Amino acid sequence: MKILWITNIILPPVCKKLGLPEPVMGGWMYSLLASLIQESDAQFAVATLYSGTELKKIEVDKVTYYLLPNKGTNFRYNPTLEIFWQQINHEFNPNIVHLHGTEYAHGLFFLKSCPDVTSVVSIQGLVTVISTLYYYAGISGATIWKNISIRDVLRWDNLFQAKKKMAKRGENERRIIQSANHIIGRTNWDKAHTTFMNSKAEYHFCNEPLRAGFYENNWCFDTCEKHTLFVSQAGYPIKGLHQVLKAVWLLKSKYPDIKIKVAGQDITASKTWKEKIRIGGYGSYIKKEIQKLRLEKHIQFIGLLNEKEMINQYLKTNLFVCPSSIENSPNSLGEAQILGVPLIASYVGGVPDMVEEGVSGFMYRFEEVEILASAIDKVFSMNKNDLTKLSENERITASKRHDKKVITQQMIDTYAKILSSK
Repeated sequence: MKILWITNIILPPVCKKLGLPEPVMGGWMYSLLASLIQESDAQFAVATLYSGTELKKIEVDKVTYYLLPNKGTNFRYNPTLEIFWQQINHEFNPNIVHLHGTEYAHGLFFLKSCPDVTSVVSIQGLVTVISTLYYYAGISGATIWKNISIRDVLRWDNLFQAKKKMAKRGENERRIIQSANHIIGRTNWDKAHTTFMNSKAEYHFCNEPLRAGFYENNWCFDTCEKHTLFVSQAGYPIKGLHQVLKAVWLLKSKYPDIKIKVAGQDITASKTWKEKIRIGGYGSYIKKEIQKLRLEKHIQFIGLLNEKEMINQYLKTNLFVCPSSIENSPNSLGEAQILGVPLIASYVGGVPDMVEEGVSGFMYRFEEVEILASAIDKVFSMNKNDLTKLSENERITASKRHDKKVITQQMIDTYAKILSSK
């Protein structure tokens, strides 16, 4: 059996081979691939785009990697890629093509170029849904206009345009899902949406593994930084940082040492001329909110973190918050759970499939910052024994969901079922 993966990132072995920085996202894919290579007899190839000018072929650890030249083709149809896809298809001759994610268009180019190949699509997020209902995350149009920045004007890329671009990606996503023979998902949310997009495709359930280090560490109440919140992403509105700010403002008189630590670049940075030119509309809005709520001493952007650094930050935090306006099955939440970090998540998308209220975390409606503040207060007020019990329950829940052996076998069985249905 030959399986061709199409991914949105260059996987770590190729990055090491070419001297490229390893991606901070998507590490679970290589974790799964490594397990599949070890546990199955299948032959694997992985194809993705890179910033080059010619098709590259690299062999690493029994896997063939194809790197297709990227000439601004992430979202728009580019017929020049068809030649490369046909070449790869002819050379590798896969039994199954497995598209990981639907956000970009190069997977669609393959399906157009090689329509007779059996295909399966793994759902990560669904930009079709995000762009339609959730992108602004409760921020009014007037507020967006007030915070349009120099960068937004120069790049013609304010939040209104960003939403339109996501909607355009959604058109490609819908075509990918409608073209697929099979769909792999992991929540009731993604199953409902993809079923209505393509009722003829067969739906297969399979969870995702996490990066290796997250299985090897445990959170401890005694060593965490008390009254500290951790938010893993905040680059654009759907990640909900603005809601966390409002909740923390409600709590800062009771917890004067409360702190929000945010992974990723400081989207509010504007001290130098370069930073002033680079700051986007959402960053401008967040900066003004921080100033208005007088939270300057209560928030810290801690930069892009690799796997080890992420684990250390989770272990140091008192509470992980996943405040998004929409999510399918966020790996950040799974990472927090398997480490046993107390967590609060918004009741959106597929998140309710991951969290049992009061047992493996706490939940709240995205727009209700008062309930978020109340949940934060509840966790901060819990004694050591109760928090330890919550932490243990989270680890048990996440360990079952992200069991590598189970997931690997699920994927092997899914491939076999797809082949048998041809």
